[in-house]
Amino acid sequence: MTGTPDDLRFMRLALDLARAAAAAGEVPVGAVLVQDGGVIGEGGNRLVAAADPTAHAEIVALRDAAARAGAARLPGSTLYVTLEPCLMCLGAMIHARIARLVHAAWDPKVGATKLFASVPVGFQGLNHRFEIAGGLLADESAELLRAFFRARR
Repeated sequence: MTGTPDDLRFMRLALDLARAAAAAGEVPVGAVLVQDGGVIGEGGNRLVAAADPTAHAEIVALRDAAARAGAARLPGSTLYVTLEPCLMCLGAMIHARIARLVHAAWDPKVGATKLFASVPVGFQGLNHRFEIAGGLLADESAELLRAFFRARR
């Protein structure tokens, strides 16, 4: 994916948040939620700091945006995240009613976008769909993750 200039700008912000997460000892994943051209929520992984297995960057960004908006639904928004989301995070995006997801690196272990995309249209258990674009600045994000785990070994 090549992305628009705005896509690149917001993914670079997400990468900055991923670097900040790494500096705090967290797995380097960052997320930025955008609506009408402006950032409405942001976050980096906080699992260790929050002692919370749900504190993925995507969830942190969605919580930040919902708190700022005073609403659980964030229609028309785009979530930029540096790593392909897991099922939990995709579920939160469904509930938040985002319009679009743009992710960087692919996650071969728990990434779930292909599973999400394979659910048939009309399936009653899935009441909201959104556009998914993957691979934007994937090499940069993947290298950040590799470097983090290399340093841990």
